[in-house]
Amino acid sequence: MAKVLMYSTAVCPYCVRAEQLLLRKGIKDIEKVRVDLKPELREEMMQKTGRRSVPQIYIGTTHIGGFDELFSLDQQGGLDALLAS
Repeated sequence: MAKVLMYSTAVCPYCVRAEQLLLRKGIKDIEKVRVDLKPELREEMMQKTGRRSVPQIYIGTTHIGGFDELFSLDQQGGLDALLAS
């Protein structure tokens, strides 16, 4: 199983939905980086992704984007293969 990293906040409904989707896919260990607790981590996220919004999801070294991109990847059939890598 690939490592999953998710930049998130405590009150983000899209973060919750992304986590629920990943849990349904059997991913139990999601490394969460809480950018609401440490503003410097949001800066790091913005430098890496070019985006300010959360969630920002990485599977392995691949930047997926936010929940919409994660959901779309799943609908297109590409999420399972990426998670298995």
